[in-house]
Amino acid sequence: MTLSMDGMRDIPAGSMPKTGPPPGAGLSDWVGRKETVTGCVPVTSAIAIHATLSRPYLDCPAAGDPMPALWHWYAFPSAVGTCDLAADGHPRLGGFLPPVPYERRMWASGRLQFLGDLVVGEEIEKTSTITSIEEKSGSAGGMVFVEVEHELRGRRGLAVRESQTIVYLPIAPEFSPPPRKMAPTRDLVIDIRQPVSTALLFRYSAITFNAHRIHYDLPYARQVEHYPGLVVHGPLQANLLLAEATAWKGRRPDRFSFRGVHPMFQGADIHLRATQAGTGRLDMCTVAAAGHICMQSKAEWED
Repeated sequence: MTLSMDGMRDIPAGSMPKTGPPPGAGLSDWVGRKETVTGCVPVTSAIAIHATLSRPYLDCPAAGDPMPALWHWYAFPSAVGTCDLAADGHPRLGGFLPPVPYERRMWASGRLQFLGDLVVGEEIEKTSTITSIEEKSGSAGGMVFVEVEHELRGRRGLAVRESQTIVYLPIAPEFSPPPRKMAPTRDLVIDIRQPVSTALLFRYSAITFNAHRIHYDLPYARQVEHYPGLVVHGPLQANLLLAEATAWKGRRPDRFSFRGVHPMFQGADIHLRATQAGTGRLDMCTVAAAGHICMQSKAEWED
């Protein structure tokens, strides 16, 4: 299995538990751990999110308006104090998430089902459950997969079911990218050029309250995590793809999934591409300047 979604941020949370299973517990003791937090996307945040994602042909949603799909990611900024951040800028582990003994953390994939709309300004309740923890060995050494299920509810009830796979790896002494998979160039129904500036990376880190240094600290990214450049956030890529899918169909999909296959680095413009697979599905990807896929995704509509 290719593991390459470097830069995917840790699970957002409105609050972080102070304690986990007792000292000496194994990673498997975190399975079944659950937390419920509340959050909100107020009007001021909606304005910042809309400005960051740069959809000038759309009006910014106002108080009481439905939020675009995936905007629930911005409702739960981490409440961890700066003094409690690890050297990489992530919150230290051992609260809700298990204390995995590897330095590199990646949000490798996600699967979402949209059951209803969440709206700007409403209180959103998120219940998160760690459903599995699996330890494996790969070419870079040990690795740990953590599966987390989320349910999000607004005033109208259950709106989103989401599953996230987080992967933990040791930091290798040098960057060793996975094999490149070239992107489609024919039968495209979407082919959008997307500029990715350092300002965009900064703004996206800001709206997600994500301090992971690989997105804004070039010396750290190169010298500590051994990347060739600043890493483009995985959630940013997913959000850009889903926005294009929504614009193409005229409404958000009922299901959306994504998986990182190669890290994306800031520099030249990227492309957002899609091919149609039947009447109710788009196969989508982000494409680096060299022509290879960085994120694969699938958007599906039931009718």
